[in-house]
Amino acid sequence: MPHIPMELVIDVIDIAIVSFLLYKLFALMRGTRAVHMFFGLIVLFLLSVLAQWMNLIAVNWLISSLRTAWLIAFVIIFQPELRRALSMLGQNPVLSRLVRMRQSHVIPEIVKAVQEMAENKVGALIVLEKDMGLKNYAETGTTVDARVSAELIESIFTPPSPLHDGAIVIQNDRVIAAGCTLPLSTNQRLAQSLGMRHRAALGMSEESDALVIVISEETGAISYTEDGKLHRKVDLITLKNELFRSFGVVGEERAA
Repeated sequence: MPHIPMELVIDVIDIAIVSFLLYKLFALMRGTRAVHMFFGLIVLFLLSVLAQWMNLIAVNWLISSLRTAWLIAFVIIFQPELRRALSMLGQNPVLSRLVRMRQSHVIPEIVKAVQEMAENKVGALIVLEKDMGLKNYAETGTTVDARVSAELIESIFTPPSPLHDGAIVIQNDRVIAAGCTLPLSTNQRLAQSLGMRHRAALGMSEESDALVIVISEETGAISYTEDGKLHRKVDLITLKNELFRSFGVVGEERAA
């Protein structure tokens, strides 16, 4: 069996780790405004390697200077995306599983409220916390801290409730806040017909791992956002199955 130099093994491991990290970073930023700057950084890096290999001192100095400025701009402009990525790296899968199983007991109440509000064309914005804490967003609204129930959700969003225009944040089995302000999506490819609720729901899912349910006040249509993607005009069965899937509910609990 031929002897493989240790240096070669280390180089292969090094390249594999860097490739994996770049792939995960691209996967997190794909479909967001950060992806174009990500590719720009890759191009600058490749040009820098080429300049070093050809011993182009002036070109290498220029690219290195641009790379530093590019990185600073990247961190400042895309701070929400980077915050979400770092938060996901720090998640505890075991703890998350337990939290999601607790939250699954309130899914029927949420679905019941969504059904009633959709039939009556009551606009709503419901944020379901998963692994990433949403304290900063909850603090923009009014503290509620009450157990989730269909009646509570409906009473919050039914006018003339003073909190009906904002979002509610659900953590585990409790509505922790209502009347909350969410970040609007900056995606330039969104349809002009989308209202503020849908843009806020999408913006929230771009900056966190939350699942956000939207009910249109004009049509009563049900939509939800997750992982920066908007799923429009879904039926109740689809929404319920997605909630069970997203919050880690297994067969017996799903049937219940």
